[in-house]
Amino acid sequence: MSLSKSISEKLFAWLSAQGQKFRFWIAPKFTFNYWRNLGVRGWARVFLKGIMALVLFFFIFYLMVYIGFFGNMPSQRKLKAVQNNMPSEVYTADGVLIGRFFIQDRTNVKYDKIAEPAIHALIATEDARFYEHGGVDYRSLARVLIKTLLLQKETSGGGSTISQQIIKNLFPRKSLGVLSMPVNKLREAILAKRLEQVYNKQEILELYLNTVPMGGNIYGIESAARRFFSTSADSLKTEEAAVLIGLLKGTTYYHPRLHPERSKIRRNVVLAQMEKYGFLTAAQTDSLQALPLKLRYNPYSHNTGLATYFREHLREELSQWVSQVDKPNGEPYNLYTDGLKITTTLDSRAQRHAEASLKKRMYSLQIDFDKHWGKRAPWSGQPEILTAAKQRSLRYKRLKEAGASEEEINEIFNTPVKMNVFRWSGTTSRTLSPLDSIRHYLRYLNAGFLAMEPETGYIRAWVGGINHSFFKYDHVRAKRQIGSTFKPIVYAAALEKGIAPCSYFSNDRRTFPDYENWSPRNADNQYGGAYSMQGALTQSVNTVAVNVALQAGLPSVINTAKSLGITDQIPETPAIALGTMDANLLEMVTAYATLANGGYEVEPRYILKIEDRQNRVLLDYTTPEENRRKILSSQTTALLRPMLESVISQGTGRRLRSTYNLKMDIAGKTGTTQSHADGWFVGFTPDLVAGAWVGGEDRRIRFRDLKLGEGANTALPIWAGFFQRLTKEREFRGYATSKFPAIPEALRGYLNCPPYQPPAPVAPPEEERGIDKFLEKAERKLKDFFKGKKKKKKEKDWQEELEEEIERKQRGRGRGN
Repeated sequence: MSLSKSISEKLFAWLSAQGQKFRFWIAPKFTFNYWRNLGVRGWARVFLKGIMALVLFFFIFYLMVYIGFFGNMPSQRKLKAVQNNMPSEVYTADGVLIGRFFIQDRTNVKYDKIAEPAIHALIATEDARFYEHGGVDYRSLARVLIKTLLLQKETSGGGSTISQQIIKNLFPRKSLGVLSMPVNKLREAILAKRLEQVYNKQEILELYLNTVPMGGNIYGIESAARRFFSTSADSLKTEEAAVLIGLLKGTTYYHPRLHPERSKIRRNVVLAQMEKYGFLTAAQTDSLQALPLKLRYNPYSHNTGLATYFREHLREELSQWVSQVDKPNGEPYNLYTDGLKITTTLDSRAQRHAEASLKKRMYSLQIDFDKHWGKRAPWSGQPEILTAAKQRSLRYKRLKEAGASEEEINEIFNTPVKMNVFRWSGTTSRTLSPLDSIRHYLRYLNAGFLAMEPETGYIRAWVGGINHSFFKYDHVRAKRQIGSTFKPIVYAAALEKGIAPCSYFSNDRRTFPDYENWSPRNADNQYGGAYSMQGALTQSVNTVAVNVALQAGLPSVINTAKSLGITDQIPETPAIALGTMDANLLEMVTAYATLANGGYEVEPRYILKIEDRQNRVLLDYTTPEENRRKILSSQTTALLRPMLESVISQGTGRRLRSTYNLKMDIAGKTGTTQSHADGWFVGFTPDLVAGAWVGGEDRRIRFRDLKLGEGANTALPIWAGFFQRLTKEREFRGYATSKFPAIPEALRGYLNCPPYQPPAPVAPPEEERGIDKFLEKAERKLKDFFKGKKKKKKEKDWQEELEEEIERKQRGRGRGN
């Protein structure tokens, strides 16, 4: 204890002594006399010490920044491997870009894909001595200090070189209080010189023009060219390039769409700079500066462009998929920043024609629907429909989650606000209450369409609705009652059970006591007689479909449906023969694909390949599956196809021939559900299988008339319009006349029977037959009597004429003698 106390006392004494010495040395320097008597040599020593102190300070400061004391300093290796955030891009099978998933809207391009005027404009405006310095332009720094800060000249340029600006864009500045500016500027200068050691000048220009912000979430010259001028970076005109480079001074202030006059002034300043540094002549500058500002603004939106519903489905699926796939560094891929290239099975031409056909039909069908209901709302007498639509709305759900009461919600829903409203004639801006908006949209019919190759399962067209901006629900995936489109599956199950196609099934109306006295009826209310399978399927006879299902066995029908891809719960009741269960377009088209390809299982495919930005293949479905499972026998599909062809030639699908004049072989089936709530048509040609659905968002919004609401009137025209348009394309002209292979000779006899047998005549009771026989016998005797008299009269006349002829001849001979 005494030892530690002794050491502490000695240390304290030493520190006191040193303090006394320091005060003795420094105290005089704070007196006036000390500095007055310093002398020239003294002042020189002070000056040199000050310079040395400043140099030491800046060296230490530089060293601290260099080693990363104020933040990480990327090495040359890291700078060489730098990658900015890149959107993932979605392409069709024929190479058309249809969508992008991004946080920053950016598309990287190579130096040789950037128009030369853009390069010249950038150098003239941002870094005139770009090719002369090594990352930091000390002369420009001096010029900025004098001209910009003191003389306030706008054309003096910036102090930061292009390389320094790249560093600023790639590695955002840090907030360090009063040290923020000196630390960040020095950091950018150090890294800019380091950048110039790993990239050549062209690579630096390319990197800059791919990373620079161009307003909003637009990054890089390619995205900006596409957004503002609907062109690519290599096709920019000089005046267009000047507009984009002019944006760099202030992306909001000089935004060409928001502030066109400011943008034009700034464009002309850029053009003047290009003239100053020899990139333009005076005449060229004058001519270009006189041009008006012309934009071809192309705002990218996930709600616009081709295949909007499909792209959203793809985004949801891939967001999950990428999180389970690791990059080489062990981190999972990010759909929005890692620049994946996603090649899909869609064909841009097929997709474009599918969308056009659907919109054309739905436009005219909506006119019919509005005329049909007139001034009445389709939910008249059913206010619960409007209430249900209100409660399904996103606004209502958010208010509920926020804890709002029903009174508060009702007040909000009845308060008019300005909004954009969908109309077939074009989007309009109106002031409506949210409840009136729901009333407006509830009147619209919607639709879905899907086209697939039956052999590969490749989806070629996917249209989920009439307008993705206003109707987000994807009707390719939406489950709805499928109606008579299910009947081919019933008949397939019967054929698989060995029931002959020429078996006849009664068309009498039946009641099923075990199923709540359910009694199926035919659409035309005609009963009696018997139909073959082909006859019943052609005319879509409900009573026969039920009888076929019962004879095949309901479990067999259900198992067949499940094996074909129907995932909904199917109850074991006779009503399933009429398609009372729900399924979506994707499931139904997949099921028909198996009917079309000879009975093989089909796995729907809409992704061909996924690659990362280094072209590493992460997923590859370009080779179709070879070992496919056989679901139906070849005999079943060979017999079923002519039945479905008969639907087109003689049955509910005959409009495809008579109205739309389609010449290729077609097999398919219409479908209309209870109360005409859903209209369907699913059919296939030798090349494609496709399906269309039409209905209201709410099943109770519908036509009240079968002629208007049946699938042959609502959905079939979409299917027909698609094939009409597609077969006009040069690459698809062969589809217009394609033929199914002939049915095997051994199977032809199985279909050689009348489609319908009328009911046998009913024999009258015994007593009625006795009277009939007596009357028939009496009638015969009377006929024989009168017939005999007439015959005798005729014979007599004939004899008299013969005698007269003989007599004339004899008189003639006598005169001749």
